[in-house]
Amino acid sequence: MTSRLEGARLWWNSRRLRLRLTLLYGGLFFVAGSILLWLTYLITARAMNQQFTAGPVKITSKLPGGASQPPPQVFQGDMVFRAEVKYRADSVLSEMVRSSMLVMILVGIIALLLGYVVADQALRPLDRVTETAQRLSESTMHERIGLRGPPDEVRRLADTFDAMLDRLNRVFDAQRRFIANASHELRTPLAVNRTVLEVSLEEPAASEDLKALARALLGTNARYERLIEGLLLLAQSEQELAARKTVDLEQVVRTVLEQTDLRSRRRPVTLHQDLRSVLVEGDPLFLERCLFNLLENAIKYNVRDGEVWLTLRREHGGASIVVENTGPLVPPYEVEDLFVPFSRMQGDRVRSSKGAGLGLSIVRAIVAAHGGRVTASARPEGGLRVEVRLPRTPP
Repeated sequence: MTSRLEGARLWWNSRRLRLRLTLLYGGLFFVAGSILLWLTYLITARAMNQQFTAGPVKITSKLPGGASQPPPQVFQGDMVFRAEVKYRADSVLSEMVRSSMLVMILVGIIALLLGYVVADQALRPLDRVTETAQRLSESTMHERIGLRGPPDEVRRLADTFDAMLDRLNRVFDAQRRFIANASHELRTPLAVNRTVLEVSLEEPAASEDLKALARALLGTNARYERLIEGLLLLAQSEQELAARKTVDLEQVVRTVLEQTDLRSRRRPVTLHQDLRSVLVEGDPLFLERCLFNLLENAIKYNVRDGEVWLTLRREHGGASIVVENTGPLVPPYEVEDLFVPFSRMQGDRVRSSKGAGLGLSIVRAIVAAHGGRVTASARPEGGLRVEVRLPRTPP
């Protein structure tokens, strides 16, 4: 029942402008028809009154002496004749009005149908523009409307839309080239620095102060490597997925769990799992990174001997992933800010021992690229609850 109502609502929304134009055409027709019928009635009534009921009846009789006067019975006959003519004229006018109204209603219904057809034909090019805009994405930016026909308003709109797509396509190409170049230019010097620092640590003649400095610089270098890696991944995840395949999220979760060591951290946690096999379409590497960030965030921002709950199940034809953790109390008004890049709890952008503040930002970007939705809420006893909903087939 709900799906039928939703389908009817979508149909009404897609045909709302057509129906409005049809009602407008029909309303104008009935208004014009009513005015025409009223004027016709007045003109016909005036003509019939002049031709049949206004003229005198000239009937006279001769009197002695040559005078003439109408006989008494003529007056009575004239009145009867006038009454008969007026009655028949009124009958003709009434019949004309009834017949005209019936014809106007029938022709009005035909006009409504023709108005809908005309509105549908007039708006069909706009449907092509809308369908193309809904279908386009970064991976299909090469498509164009290519509307043919006279250079009217709709044709100019389609040509303007195609020109805008050309500009957007050039911008996306430049963005992809920038990401590729930045990936190479930023990673290479950091990799060289890391190699030099690691070699200096292995140098036997190096003093302890020099080795301590090298270890500190190596930690700073690793921090910037993680920061650049997160920025590049965030930029890539905000783009449209180039390839999609059917992915079993349970296998992705188990792969992430194999990469996560819960015992080697300073604050060991206990992980509770409730996994179901759920199939979605998307990029398995991005989905793996999304789940890894969720688990890493739940483990990193936890308390000693804390707990993490991971739930995966099928809901509404898609997948629902819920990650909860114990931890410090999170103010509800700061939850949404955690998805902002470089944002940490209580607005901390200075301390970076736990990360760069990009984990949940990357999660939201990946989920959005898959057509899903991610929400978070603070747990009353401390910690965070993050839920990711992914559709079976992305729009």
